[in-house]
Amino acid sequence: MSSTTTFRVLLQKEQLVFSAAHFITFAGDICECVHGHNYGVRAEVEGQLDENRYVIDFIAFRDSLTELVKQLDHHMLLPTKHAMIQVEEENEEVTVRFRKKRWVFPREDCMLLPIINTTAEEIAWWIATKLKDKLYPEIGPRLNMLEIGIDENHGQWGYCRLPWIDQK
Repeated sequence: MSSTTTFRVLLQKEQLVFSAAHFITFAGDICECVHGHNYGVRAEVEGQLDENRYVIDFIAFRDSLTELVKQLDHHMLLPTKHAMIQVEEENEEVTVRFRKKRWVFPREDCMLLPIINTTAEEIAWWIATKLKDKLYPEIGPRLNMLEIGIDENHGQWGYCRLPWIDQK
């Protein structure tokens, strides 16, 4: 094998699912009603083989991804970076406003995400960045890429692909 040969590992398992509520905005000023999905998650990495002759330890990969997926399960997913959506935490509640709409949720039922919109693509980005932060110290720079896919409706996938090593 040459030094330019790369390998990929895909992880897509029955336990990599979460149920969550969300809403998105589109066309500038339209806001969907709150609704939910049973999301599916898949993850792929690409890189060189390690001394054990695998790209990544399947168990460590699965367990780290499962931990992140569980954080989203049975929560209201809320974006904190949207210019028109105000998310305020006070005591044990989260109040969310978009124009004339207003929602109040128990804090423990919410997952506040540092994204602009709770689309499948941005949820995939959040998972990818968290997973990379968790795994990089163990794996080091051996990988080239991490890709996360989020299925929000039985075949409607949003993806995020991150380089494993940040380009300066």
